[in-house]
Amino acid sequence: MAEIKDPENTIIMETTKGQVVIQLFPELAPGHVARIKELSREGAYDGVVFHRVIEDFMAQTGDVQYGKTGGAAFNPSRAGMGGSEKPDLKAEFSATPHIRGTCSMARSQNPNSANSQFFICFTDAPWLNKQYSVWGQVIEGMEVIDKVKRGEPVKDPDTIVSMKVAADIAA
Repeated sequence: MAEIKDPENTIIMETTKGQVVIQLFPELAPGHVARIKELSREGAYDGVVFHRVIEDFMAQTGDVQYGKTGGAAFNPSRAGMGGSEKPDLKAEFSATPHIRGTCSMARSQNPNSANSQFFICFTDAPWLNKQYSVWGQVIEGMEVIDKVKRGEPVKDPDTIVSMKVAADIAA
């Protein structure tokens, strides 16, 4: 595994395809980073499906309401329509570009509607720049994200097995 310089601001995401390491950007999107860490620490992302995966664009996940396998409200046909029980976040747009491996928050037409869903870019997506809140970057495991099953919606989707803050993982 890559050397982790800041364990409190690094996410270890185990997926059905393998492990992904994400460097968080608290200076760029403090509210979004805090939410990702809070939901990770609660285990909210564990078992959540990758519900929207578009070739040459991005893999979207994070619907802890309808997309969590084994969850009370799990509904594959509604995955992507839910969030968490927490309030929506105020937009934290920045000039940081959406490039391969960028982690950014999904939202509706309302810029202040991001909640728990996020996506990881397969390729550069400059049309998203300054319109979505970038909160992290994959620093290891993009080849794992590249293997996630495609679809809108995805049939028999891959899932996040567990998502943890690196500082919380026993050495």
